[in-house]
Amino acid sequence: MKKLLLALCLATGVAQAEDVLHVYNWNNYIAPETVKRFEADCKCRVVQDYYGAMEEMLAKLSAGAKGYDVVIPTGFAIPPLTKQNLVQPLDKAKLPNFKNVNASFLNSQFDAGNKFSVPYAFTTTLIGYNDKKLKELGVDASSWALIFDPKVLEKVKGKVTVLDDSREVFAAALMYNGYSANSVNPDEWKKAAETIKAAKPYWAAFNGQSYIKELTLGNIWVAHGYSSDMFQANIDAKAAKRPFGIAYNLQKEGNTLSVDNVMILKNAPRADLAHKFINFMLDGKNAADLTNMIGSGNPNAAAAKFVQPEIQKISAVFPDAAALKKLQQLNALEGKQLRDLNKLWTQVKTSR
Repeated sequence: MKKLLLALCLATGVAQAEDVLHVYNWNNYIAPETVKRFEADCKCRVVQDYYGAMEEMLAKLSAGAKGYDVVIPTGFAIPPLTKQNLVQPLDKAKLPNFKNVNASFLNSQFDAGNKFSVPYAFTTTLIGYNDKKLKELGVDASSWALIFDPKVLEKVKGKVTVLDDSREVFAAALMYNGYSANSVNPDEWKKAAETIKAAKPYWAAFNGQSYIKELTLGNIWVAHGYSSDMFQANIDAKAAKRPFGIAYNLQKEGNTLSVDNVMILKNAPRADLAHKFINFMLDGKNAADLTNMIGSGNPNAAAAKFVQPEIQKISAVFPDAAALKKLQQLNALEGKQLRDLNKLWTQVKTSR
């Protein structure tokens, strides 16, 4: 019996000493082969837990959740994490691959000097469309006019969906009217609301859930959505051998940009492994894996040569310098501004 207890104690000791990195992340947001390479490189094990929304992640960490080392938040969630002292400064001396990050994605309004965060991946919000149908109709997808101009919409009436997301729809309408996506000017919001109301009768639905499937089936021809979703829709259309593809591109008036970042939590049990993980992910080949898997945009300049050639040509994944200048990250709205937007959104959704 004593030998058995000793063996159990030794086994427990080994388990406790095991090197484990705990990552809190979006689902399907690290390529499995990348995880395997990191585990082999660091002689450790990676354990992932997932969230479905930034609000869920922030609420859990704010409530005192412990045990996580790394979290991957979207830009606007960085200020709450830093203000609540939930993350720790990065030790740049341990991140020699930090030099690989495209300078255009550094020093954002959410983390000056990237003291706490490293850009990981991004998506753009844009228009995806049935390439065969739009070519037949002679409709141009380079402008937000495709979802807002009644004259253009007349050609695709009932075959258009937009996201069921107030910030994204208003941002698109603001940019279409020549304003900043982050405008909080009441007159500009009013103009955007009028634009949305005029276009709404031509839309099939507000849809943030099933537009990938609807595009792939050919039930809709135009969708306002996320670049990585359009990438998946095109893959699905090809797999189903549809007589059309799902194309997508940035709009000339500008687009919104969602940059996800890697951060190390204040109470991380293994901050040492977390730094190793971040540096590993900043290697060009490792950074390219996610883009090849889900079509995410890549803020890593060293990744391009490892990305599949057909993906390198997609402007939403690798925007040129001119397009980058027109990409805007959305600020978080609070207080009266948020209430005012919600009021306008309700008016838009209930209008006829």
